Amino acid sequence: EKWKGWVSKQHKEAEQAGEKELCVLLGRQLGEPGRFAYAALCGISLAWLFPEHEQSSFRTEFIQGFVRWLDLPDAVLPAMTAFAGGLGGEGTETFTDILLKDPILKENPVVIIQDLLSFSLRDGYYDARARVLICHISLLLRIPLEELEVLEESLLESLKEQKEEESESAEVSRKKKERRKKLKRYLLIGLASVGGGTVIGLTGGLAAPLVAAGAATIIGSAGAAALGSTAGIAVMASLFGAAGAGLTGYKMKKRVGAIEEFEFLPLTEGKQLHITIAITGWLCAGKYGSFTAPWSSMLQSREQYCLAWESKYLMELGSALDSLLNGFVNMMAQEALKFTVLSGIVTALTWPTSLLTVASVIDNPWGVCLHRSAEVGKHLAHILLSRQQGKRPVTLIGFSLGARVIYFCLQEMAQEKDSQGIIEDVVLLGAPVEGEAKHWKTLTKVVSGRIINGYCRGDWLLSFVYRTSSVQLNVAGLQPVDLDDRRMVNMDLSSVVNGHLDYMKQMDTILKAVGIKTKECPPEEKDSGSLFPPLTKKSQREAASEAQREESTGKEADEAGAE
Repeated sequence: EKWKGWVSKQHKEAEQAGEKELCVLLGRQLGEPGRFAYAALCGISLAWLFPEHEQSSFRTEFIQGFVRWLDLPDAVLPAMTAFAGGLGGEGTETFTDILLKDPILKENPVVIIQDLLSFSLRDGYYDARARVLICHISLLLRIPLEELEVLEESLLESLKEQKEEESESAEVSRKKKERRKKLKRYLLIGLASVGGGTVIGLTGGLAAPLVAAGAATIIGSAGAAALGSTAGIAVMASLFGAAGAGLTGYKMKKRVGAIEEFEFLPLTEGKQLHITIAITGWLCAGKYGSFTAPWSSMLQSREQYCLAWESKYLMELGSALDSLLNGFVNMMAQEALKFTVLSGIVTALTWPTSLLTVASVIDNPWGVCLHRSAEVGKHLAHILLSRQQGKRPVTLIGFSLGARVIYFCLQEMAQEKDSQGIIEDVVLLGAPVEGEAKHWKTLTKVVSGRIINGYCRGDWLLSFVYRTSSVQLNVAGLQPVDLDDRRMVNMDLSSVVNGHLDYMKQMDTILKAVGIKTKECPPEEKDSGSLFPPLTKKSQREAASEAQREESTGKEADEAGAE
């Protein structure tokens, strides 16, 4: 309520000032010590979050643009560049204290997140690294991460409202322009865009004044001017991909190599400035016969998709798993496990003969799906690199062969130029991929936030399918990945997962265990949106309950999210 009141006050002041005297950007309202501390804190944080040499140009460009954004004198640039280069990390607490003592922040510290969001969106490109930085600054300033979610959602809600208030003359003008661009759009993304295109995307490219007016209510007049003036409101359009259809507009029109099926299915109806893509590992008859079934409780973002891929082969694999796991074989395997599988090291000589006799049931479908998952991952990489999803952060979550798809997607992206700043977080559960750190080091080039490896030491099935590999093989789904990087997070799920099939059946519990938000989870128990540890419970409850009330009353509320 305090934040909404502050926004309303800012908006009224901006209106009273008139168009000629736009209110000063939020960050520039800080005193000079506050602005210096603010920029220094961002520089030091960039150096800690992205210390790699290949990230140096991003750090430098970000801090140079930010110094100009805050209207700091050029004389401070060398100092800020040094901070972004890794010097001065010991000053983090000092700069944080200076910033928090600024009168502007005493009234409402969320203005910092608001300002950083405005800066990050100024070119219509929401870099995943910028979002990770905003989350990090939020934690330093003791601001609940739900505030960022509220800001992002409110920005989109205001754009939808402006669309509804469109005047007749503006509508006529928009339709004329729309007709001229229709042919180009159809060529770009096919007829699927008509059904999949969002209000924001369609409005964004065609009705600049309306979008700018909508943005003004959230980020202030000057912030909206910064968004809308230089490149027009193509800024907003670019965030959501071609015509705003994003991933729903993509469907593979013909076979790509060995891939027969590749399509994105929406899991939610809402739209968001960051999206989540879930990838299922296999299909089986009954309740879990669809790609979307395991993810029914996930609510990491208001815009979530599920990748439908190679259903024919994944169904065959699911049937094989059921056959293998029924009855006597399951009992024998669990007994064998106690004596043979130690610390995730698999040997080909210690499996009981009774289990090896039925191995052919699983080996062929597993081998086929191993190959196809790698191909699908590479194809997904090129879809994301082409910005089909728009220029905004993506979180990838997958289990079993779905995690393998993600692994190969990231490996492929790492080999391409301009692959940074697309992926925010990744969660790989029970991943049938190499577990040695040297293979995972490549992933850090592509992932801005966290790389979560969820494993289960007692997953005998995963051990069994790797039995014919080299005598000693590290499998990520069986053990932690020993990578020394702040992104790498290993989570032992042995208390939740008894066997490989539990990754599908216990998904709701697993998601909560790794910090992904779910629908059933009460607001006060929800973890942060970007997998960072929670802060104050009270502020979390307030932010989450407020967001929930807004969702339930909004005209285009996400029904599942409101529940």
